[in-house]
Amino acid sequence: MATSAEGAGIVPHPRATLDGEGDGVAVTSASVKDLPVRTVDPDITSLPPASAAPVEPAAPVEPEIRARLARTLEPDAPVEPEIRARLARTFDDVVANVRRAYVGKDGTVRLALCCLMAEGHLLVEDHPGVGKTTLAKALARSLGLTFGRVQFTADLLPADVTGAMVFDRDSGRISFRPGPVFTNILLADELNRASPKAQSALLESMEEHQVSADGVSHPLPHPFMVIATQNPYDAAGTFPLPHSQRDRFLLRLSLGYPDRAAEDELLATALTRPTPDSLPGVGGAQFLSTFAGAVQRAHVAPEVRGYVLDLIGETRSHPDLTVGASPRATLSVLRAAGAVAVSTGRDYVTPDDVKLVAEPALGHRVVVHPAAELAGITASTTIEEILSRLVVPVGGFR
Repeated sequence: MATSAEGAGIVPHPRATLDGEGDGVAVTSASVKDLPVRTVDPDITSLPPASAAPVEPAAPVEPEIRARLARTLEPDAPVEPEIRARLARTFDDVVANVRRAYVGKDGTVRLALCCLMAEGHLLVEDHPGVGKTTLAKALARSLGLTFGRVQFTADLLPADVTGAMVFDRDSGRISFRPGPVFTNILLADELNRASPKAQSALLESMEEHQVSADGVSHPLPHPFMVIATQNPYDAAGTFPLPHSQRDRFLLRLSLGYPDRAAEDELLATALTRPTPDSLPGVGGAQFLSTFAGAVQRAHVAPEVRGYVLDLIGETRSHPDLTVGASPRATLSVLRAAGAVAVSTGRDYVTPDDVKLVAEPALGHRVVVHPAAELAGITASTTIEEILSRLVVPVGGFR
């Protein structure tokens, strides 16, 4: 994220039609240009307040509000206070909608949603059975965008994800048949169960937002985000993600076990709690576009930039780390911090925003020295130790 940048516009885009969501995801479209376009909610201002009740139709939006919203999407235009308040309220609506299906920590849900609202890729890592897939599907459904799912297994091939060149008997030509990656939000379930060859199928799509086949590049829909889940790297039947792929995820979150009260709620609502597939789409393309534009325009004072640079510099010189944070990690910290700021109705980033996203944005990017690992030191504890001794700037953020 830069201190001043053009807003991110979101337009309808072709997508693949998915047939099923199990281990075998079949793409039924014959070509990218013939794919249908799914329409989504046109305006964030028609969204209802946060509630566990079903979504009800809202009253029409006043013309002047629509005009101000349109001006917000213009490059370098300031985000008006009323629009910022609406973005924050809608963000809370989406969080409440996700929590109808997912029983877990509110802070984790908000950070995961901040990652997606900044149009970044999200990695959810933890032991099986703690709700990784439930959270990922609930987030995708709540944003009201097109959604695809791939179950990664040891026998998965790259073409099963990206698509392949196939012979069309009707036309007598070889043409590209898109895979499930041609969607707005792709759930890559248990990513590290697949072989490195299959994992690499996502590298180009995550960074370049395109898929290349037979020398031709096929653009992916916009926005395109990956929500990947993975089991702990030492679990049986897993292939650790390479550093280059981990660096492409904006945030990495660990859900952890629920406390006693949350697990009791999980048991008590087992029959009445809605499934992620049944959740309505609370967010929409206009909401995501406006939010992403507000993140790009969030003001970052020189003192806050210096605080981020101090943090990144410490990771590169720390004796317990063999690999520090990359320049892409520096941008990711500011981008994620900007999303946190917008989610609370602010148009400026504070050091507290940076501290909140520091570990999720850097923990999967740095590499701990083997000797430090034997002593029980982890990437998370190292980042926390760095934050504890950095001087936090006070004042001068506006």
